[in-house]
Amino acid sequence: MTNKPKYYITTAIAYASRKPHFGNTYEVIMTDAVARYKRARGFDVFFCTGTDEHGQKIEDLAKEAGITPKAYVDGVAGEIKGVWDKMNTSYDYFIRTTDDYHERAVQKMFKKFYDKGDIYKGKYEGWYCTPCESFFTETQAVDGKCPDCGREVKRAEEEAYFFKMSKYADKLLAHIEANPEFIQPESRKKEMVNNFLKVEGGLQDLCVSRTSFSWGIPVDFDAKHVTYVWLDALSNYITAIGFDPDKSFDEQSESFKKWWPCDVHVIGKDILRFHTIYWPIFLMALDIPLPKKVFGHPWFNFGMDKMSKSKGNVIYADELADEFSVDAVRYYALSEMPYANDGSITYEAVIKRYNTDLVNNLGNLVKRTLDMEKKYFAKEVLAPTSPDALDDELKAACVKAYESYIAKMDDFHLADALEAVFDMFSRANKYIDETTPWVLAKDESKRERLGTVLYNLLETIRWGACMLAPFVPATSEEIFAELGTDKCDLDSIGTLDKFCGIEAGKCVCDSKVLFARVDEEKKLAELEEKRKARFAPAPEEPKIEKPEGLALIGIEDFMAVELRVAKILECEPVPKAKKLLKLKVDLGYEQRQVVSGIAKFYTPDQLIGKKVVLVTNLKPATLCGIESNGMILASGEEQVRVVFLDPETPLGERIR
Repeated sequence: MTNKPKYYITTAIAYASRKPHFGNTYEVIMTDAVARYKRARGFDVFFCTGTDEHGQKIEDLAKEAGITPKAYVDGVAGEIKGVWDKMNTSYDYFIRTTDDYHERAVQKMFKKFYDKGDIYKGKYEGWYCTPCESFFTETQAVDGKCPDCGREVKRAEEEAYFFKMSKYADKLLAHIEANPEFIQPESRKKEMVNNFLKVEGGLQDLCVSRTSFSWGIPVDFDAKHVTYVWLDALSNYITAIGFDPDKSFDEQSESFKKWWPCDVHVIGKDILRFHTIYWPIFLMALDIPLPKKVFGHPWFNFGMDKMSKSKGNVIYADELADEFSVDAVRYYALSEMPYANDGSITYEAVIKRYNTDLVNNLGNLVKRTLDMEKKYFAKEVLAPTSPDALDDELKAACVKAYESYIAKMDDFHLADALEAVFDMFSRANKYIDETTPWVLAKDESKRERLGTVLYNLLETIRWGACMLAPFVPATSEEIFAELGTDKCDLDSIGTLDKFCGIEAGKCVCDSKVLFARVDEEKKLAELEEKRKARFAPAPEEPKIEKPEGLALIGIEDFMAVELRVAKILECEPVPKAKKLLKLKVDLGYEQRQVVSGIAKFYTPDQLIGKKVVLVTNLKPATLCGIESNGMILASGEEQVRVVFLDPETPLGERIR
């Protein structure tokens, strides 16, 4: 057992409909920075993220793609996890709402709420936004548009179960008023209270099931219904740590009791009401404590506009990292997002931040210092034995930066915390100009003073790397390696008496270019070409002249052709016949041998196990001495394409 204080932090789980853009990715980068900071401060951290994988939108997208919803979300969830991994996020657990333990827990929760009388069956009539998976009343829908995303809403009417939100509204309001840190920033709290809890007519009951689509967690006592997205998705924060709806809080697993209540949910401002109104009420109904804090961060816009594929202004974090590095993207995201207002990203702004802060301020400071240490002392670090008043000013700047950094990080002002660190780097660069090491190097009597100046610079860089570790971890590790130090934690800095972590007598390593300068004009041109290519309209399908076709036939002629589902069991080339493959197929009720002229277009491994359409009532034919009993359905002449069927299609089923 550890005596460390625990810290449970989560992101909102990403909706597994499409690849996440830069704004979506900011959330997991920010949460990762907080998690890394808390670990550095001695906390036992559990950082949970994941994917929300049910709903009508996903069902529709899967249908468009011609695959099952599960196959669709498997692909997108893998892509999301890949982006999170590429951005070097240190999550401890990645939950998917299609995980079996999560689905079982949600079903139990639904039944528990129903048995308590918190859920009742009714009928929904109103407006529905498919992209947002949200219902809206007549007054909430603005000119037939969703108040959240601005897209058109559709009229919906269906049987549904509802949760009695009004039953817990007063209790929730009392909790919010008694816990001022519960909703942050403060402006978000006022919005939630005034727009939902203190409105005329009170808090509206929430639709928690749907019958118009099937891709969701089934309500096990009413087969027509699936659990609606918010009861399903929000519950991930407790199912991920082992919550069992059949047990009281005291009876829960050690894992659950250790981590719950959550210390902070980090979410986008657009889903704040779900996390600060509906989620706390679900928890109240379960008789378990509420999370300590819900932090609703702002959005990242492209310039002044919200990112939108239709506008062609979407930026993806992983692709941006290919251009500038992962740490450069992390740094931009965390330095540009204000605490309460929306942030902005443009390629011009990214390049400016990169060249100014990372190349000039940080990178130049590290390289200049290490290069001077190598040039003047063959990399050996001298003890700081020749102090000066300028040294005191630099040290004071380091202590001030640390104190500001800690205060800002504890209050989730991450951009301000970074600013404090880079102000310290600026002061160190000024210190170089003030002490002029290149001048000191010309006078042998100034050797000790030169050694002291370089020591102070190395130590300042070490302090900076310790504070930057949650933000740009790979860069910090590289700096520590170049400094040749193992004193890499926040406990090793912060006060004047700790300005001594670099060990005198040891040697630093050769410097490396941390961030290479970017030619702004050239890079912008490259990025613009890539953007145009990404958002260019798809080429039009070539116009095909109508074929002459064959003579019309009656239905009786068509019905005389028997088409059935067959599975290819074996496949091998026909010797001395370049076009032919010999196949063994299974119709369920019998197996047959078929010869097909598709060898130029398919290899045996591409066919074995596939289900195809077989013409079963053709007279047997002999091809290259091999009897063929049937024909596989395919299209094309110059490029032949076999018609493959859904793997779930029953063998022998007739196709009409």
